[in-house]
Amino acid sequence: MKRWPLFATIAIVGIIIDQITKAVVDSSMQLFDSIPIIEHFFHITYVRNKGAAFSFLSNTSWRLPFFITVSLIAALVILIAFRKLRDDQKLAHISLALIFSGAVGNLIDRVRLGEVIDFLDAHWYRHHWPAFNVADSLICVGVFLLAIDMIGEEKRLKADTGKR
Repeated sequence: MKRWPLFATIAIVGIIIDQITKAVVDSSMQLFDSIPIIEHFFHITYVRNKGAAFSFLSNTSWRLPFFITVSLIAALVILIAFRKLRDDQKLAHISLALIFSGAVGNLIDRVRLGEVIDFLDAHWYRHHWPAFNVADSLICVGVFLLAIDMIGEEKRLKADTGKR
């Protein structure tokens, strides 16, 4: 039970930061406004995404119920997976909390607005990566850390098997 406060803290802080940054962008910028932070590399650009990554499924009539359902299922699966972790799997605890907070952050946008606010615009001159937000970043960092944890877990299991 000691791990739930860590999960809750990471998830709540992640969701709050995500929602505050989106609210600031929404209240202080007009749609499609762009503020250069590092010229030819990084801007704050206010866009809205009706789809998923790279605007996937953004033009379908059933996209909103689909994404809300998928987000709710993902959040539930994350909670179930978290519950099954061992207490010594600290990196996995943190990873799942980050992924959960990102999923919930974008879910809040979808329920509230019918789309997701994106504003982090990484690019090299005119070659732009699709804009993203803090929730997307939390998910990506969480998945990366989870992959590292899984590799470490596999090595640990192989080492334990070799000792027998």
